[in-house]
Amino acid sequence: MIKTKNKKDKWIKLICGASNEDIVAIEDLCAIYTAAGVDYIDVAAEESIVNAAKKGIEWAKAGFKNSPGLMISISDGKDIHFRKAKFDPLKCPPHCPRPCEKVCPTFAIDNYGIKESKCYGCGRCLNSCPLNLISEYEYNLSKDDLASTLHKIKPDAVEIHTDINRIDSFRKVVSTLKSSETKLKKISISCGLNQSVNNSQGPEDLLKAIWERYEILNELNIPLIWQLDGRPMSGDLAPATSRDTVKLFERIGSDLPPGLIQLAGGTNEKTHEFLKSNNLPDGIAFGSSARKIMQPLIEFAHKNNKRLYDYPERMALAIKKAQKFLEPWKMS
Repeated sequence: MIKTKNKKDKWIKLICGASNEDIVAIEDLCAIYTAAGVDYIDVAAEESIVNAAKKGIEWAKAGFKNSPGLMISISDGKDIHFRKAKFDPLKCPPHCPRPCEKVCPTFAIDNYGIKESKCYGCGRCLNSCPLNLISEYEYNLSKDDLASTLHKIKPDAVEIHTDINRIDSFRKVVSTLKSSETKLKKISISCGLNQSVNNSQGPEDLLKAIWERYEILNELNIPLIWQLDGRPMSGDLAPATSRDTVKLFERIGSDLPPGLIQLAGGTNEKTHEFLKSNNLPDGIAFGSSARKIMQPLIEFAHKNNKRLYDYPERMALAIKKAQKFLEPWKMS
């Protein structure tokens, strides 16, 4: 049966982004955070992206003992985690202060628009434009042939992004997982409130939806992770965004089905401070906040057509910054 929570299962996950295809940055991020001690790395379900992640992991394994599991993000329908932003730069006024460029954590925006490969759909730019010129579009790399993708990639784990109302499509995805005979170590379920079309839905509705999915998944006999997204893809890196995630955990955490509980969506370096020491989740997932602190270092290397680990001193600095970022969770 599904194992329940215990202390040794506490982990940290790096989210590279379900629509992120910046292969060079992904390789560096995976190298940095593998060396710093993350337990899982979550990437888009595309072979070249997975290979880049593996290269970064292998680099770190050569000098560090950690060997994180590789997870791919898939979806049972349209989901805000699978999106990118776009705008027509020709419509921008010549003297615009370009707030969109300033808030982008991956330096994806310049005078020519948005570099598609660098955009991972965080959403920070969407409301920054004074003329509302920026829009979003769906970009789901796992959409076409899930069975073939699983066979080629052979991930250690998958994360299924779902919505409260999508039980039938969720059942189809699980059926595909089962028939593919992929040997998974974990299945993570990401289901948030803010991404739902029906804004009147509350924590009780989410809890009901999670239990419905547990009944479907239980027969697979694979350890489960319930990822609670307090502010899914909000794009807001402010410390207070953690409060929504923590509130959701405190509201329904004790009533979740058997499995491990992971916090995500708005998580950052301040999340740990909002939690009670006697009521901590099993894991935490970091996306935008983990990438933002590394991006200047990564950009420096990329402008010289190199990987960050080609610069030992800068790579050492990046790993030190990552270790400090993760320290509150490693010490829990």
